[in-house]
Amino acid sequence: MDTTQLLKGVLDLAVLAVVSKEDGYGYEVVRRLRAAGLSEVGDASVYGTLRRLYAAGALNSYVVPSVEGPHRKYYGINGHGQALLKEQSGAWTLFANTMNGLLASAAQPTQEVQV
Repeated sequence: MDTTQLLKGVLDLAVLAVVSKEDGYGYEVVRRLRAAGLSEVGDASVYGTLRRLYAAGALNSYVVPSVEGPHRKYYGINGHGQALLKEQSGAWTLFANTMNGLLASAAQPTQEVQV
């Protein structure tokens, strides 16, 4: 199954979940998502999602100097982001439960009606 379209639909939720645990800079967020099992997530998609969530007021950002290269822009979740995470988590749970129910009923053999 191509999970690309599924990932697009839940990337905001996944990014909010990752930064709710600990602030992170772009590539660090990408690494955490991949380590969690979203191996197909693209760097550009995550960077775009971070910028969009920041512009929407769900994330704060700050710059930390780095001795190994350029300064890093860190993102952290704020109150609005926490509310968004809670709302989207609820929607995801309802959706996942519905899909699990559909798949469970599809896996059960159908009963033939005898006449």
